[in-house]
Amino acid sequence: MIKIGRKIAKFRVDKPTEAPAKSAEDRKAEIAELRKDGGKVIRMHEQIERPEVLIGSTYKIKTPVSDHAMYVTINDIVLNEGTEHEQRRPFEVFINSKNLDHFQWIVALTRIISAVFRKGGDVTFLVDELKAVFDPRGGYWQPGGKFMPSIIAELGYVIEKHLQTIGLMRRPELDEHRRKLIEEKREEFQARNKQQDAFSRGHYPEGAQLCTKCSTAAVVLMDGCRTCLNCGDSKCG
Repeated sequence: MIKIGRKIAKFRVDKPTEAPAKSAEDRKAEIAELRKDGGKVIRMHEQIERPEVLIGSTYKIKTPVSDHAMYVTINDIVLNEGTEHEQRRPFEVFINSKNLDHFQWIVALTRIISAVFRKGGDVTFLVDELKAVFDPRGGYWQPGGKFMPSIIAELGYVIEKHLQTIGLMRRPELDEHRRKLIEEKREEFQARNKQQDAFSRGHYPEGAQLCTKCSTAAVVLMDGCRTCLNCGDSKCG
């Protein structure tokens, strides 16, 4: 313990001074710092301000594990508009759903993804990260037979589709040899006509969806209510 020999009569607490507001010239200078190649190309960076109007696309996600659809809107910013370096980059994402059970993680996820978009650089890693999320209760089958491990994974597929549309990711293309092999396998499968998946079982109607209770593709719409023809589970009780 340090003992003070004299009485402290007056004292003052210095508060940190607030940074002055940036002027329009300062913001222009910061944007100029983001330009490359002699000031001709603007790269995506978190200091780029949001324009009043952005170009957006909305995707609908309808899963058999929820009664309500999700609508995913991804807005893009156009950089270097009107030049040979013009490029669309994702700027923000919004997810809308009537299902309030998902509200907290929807808000958190949209803020994080939007922050990553505005940060710039290679944002395509988000696709693999989201597609790798598995629901511990099990995934679900999309109409047409594609399995989705979770709703988050399907969100990753939506972002992947959008990034392919604006040219940030390449669409997977099969070479001629692999395309020919797949065609031969398809013809062989149709010739045998023995293997049947969960969506083509004869005793359930075609197009039946996956039941979250018994994991059987036997859920149909009856009298306005989703009902499983295998275990009898019904949303209407």
